[in-house]
Amino acid sequence: MELHLLRSTVSTPTLYPDRTHKPNPPIRCLSSSKRSSGPKELSRILRTEAAVKNIERKANSNKYNNLWPKAVLEALDEAVANNLWETALKIFGLLRKQHWYEPRCQTYAKLFMMLGKCKQPEQAGLLFELMLTDGLKPTVDVYTALVSVYGKSGLFDKAFSTVDDMKSISDCKPDVYTYSILINCCTKFSRYDLIEQVLAEMSYLGIGCNTVIYNTLIDGYGKAEMFELMEDSLTDMIESGSCLPDVFTFNSFLGAYGKSGQIDKMEKWYDEFQLMGIKPDLKTFNVLIKSYGTARMYEKMGSVMEFMEKRYFTPTVVTYNIVIEVFGKAGNIVKMEEYFRKMKHQGMKPSSITYCSLVSAYSKAGNINKVDSILRQVENSDVILDTAFFNCIISAYGRAGDINKMGELFLTMEEKKCVPDHITFATMIQACNALGMTAAVEDLKNRMITTNDSSGTRLIGF
Repeated sequence: MELHLLRSTVSTPTLYPDRTHKPNPPIRCLSSSKRSSGPKELSRILRTEAAVKNIERKANSNKYNNLWPKAVLEALDEAVANNLWETALKIFGLLRKQHWYEPRCQTYAKLFMMLGKCKQPEQAGLLFELMLTDGLKPTVDVYTALVSVYGKSGLFDKAFSTVDDMKSISDCKPDVYTYSILINCCTKFSRYDLIEQVLAEMSYLGIGCNTVIYNTLIDGYGKAEMFELMEDSLTDMIESGSCLPDVFTFNSFLGAYGKSGQIDKMEKWYDEFQLMGIKPDLKTFNVLIKSYGTARMYEKMGSVMEFMEKRYFTPTVVTYNIVIEVFGKAGNIVKMEEYFRKMKHQGMKPSSITYCSLVSAYSKAGNINKVDSILRQVENSDVILDTAFFNCIISAYGRAGDINKMGELFLTMEEKKCVPDHITFATMIQACNALGMTAAVEDLKNRMITTNDSSGTRLIGF
């Protein structure tokens, strides 16, 4: 999309500066290459990317109908594995044109699962119609994948309708995996009103809950602070006789009570699970550190880290990110920087989340020079940046009133295929409004509408 220079109606800086006259180069963020992978691995990645692009180019032509099967199928697998749904559907269209093509339910199921992850229910509906025209009879796996697509998109009427379709076919009944996906989607969208309906249907069909379903319920109820239902689910799990609590159950309980600030209950359940013979893992300690940190119980947070060292649990990037975020939000810049240095001294590479926490803390402290320093560090690293990082750093420069830098980062974000979301636009609109940049505000609003509309593009047309 071509970017036009915008100038406000008042005497204010340009939102999108002319980069040809910019003395300092923009931030250079790496999207997919990994310097640490080594020459051989990098060579393999580049060859794979080139092969996928080559096949994708051929997908736009009707003359390629007898390609080498291995090349097409590997390109499709690569696109699916990386959730490149538009590319995958183009390659699948090319696959269907080949003389040697044989329709397979497994291929469709794989595509449906990808479309579910990418929240593309319309594409899934079109793909299902295409599957029927290929003369295939949907399997349990296909229907379950379709339930996942609709459930992950919050389209529960369609998800339940798909389950009803399964029940009407003798050899395609929904199974425990189908219902576990449906329950998981209900918890993700806080549709707890639908869970009892699902459990009642399972009971009627003689399908019992497994460990995955019990853990999904416990985790969902815990995050919604529905503690009574969470504990009831644990009781049901134990009384079932076939499903025993595990470390996932353990961590869900600690996380639920810790996040809600009920530290006493968190510690009580820590002891209870220990008595059940369930040992903590690294995630358990991370949950405890975050809970104590959020509650400003820094001594206990430090005690957990000391305990980890004694038990030979090595802190990970996630552990340090939690500590850095805790001290950053508390405004304790000295402690935050201390753990950031310690993290790097131990040879751990900061992630996008690490830099987000640092930028946010420096921004709130009004130290824009430190934000500049972080930006320079990112330029010289191979960290894979995402939309959340750009939102954070755009907000920092917007708060400091540096509209030129904010606009430059917005351009870089688009160049690096980090799609702006509503937070990006809201942040920029707020900053431009504060400076009276009315023309820039209107342009951003139009871009926001265009970005939202482009997500619903109809691509399947083979």
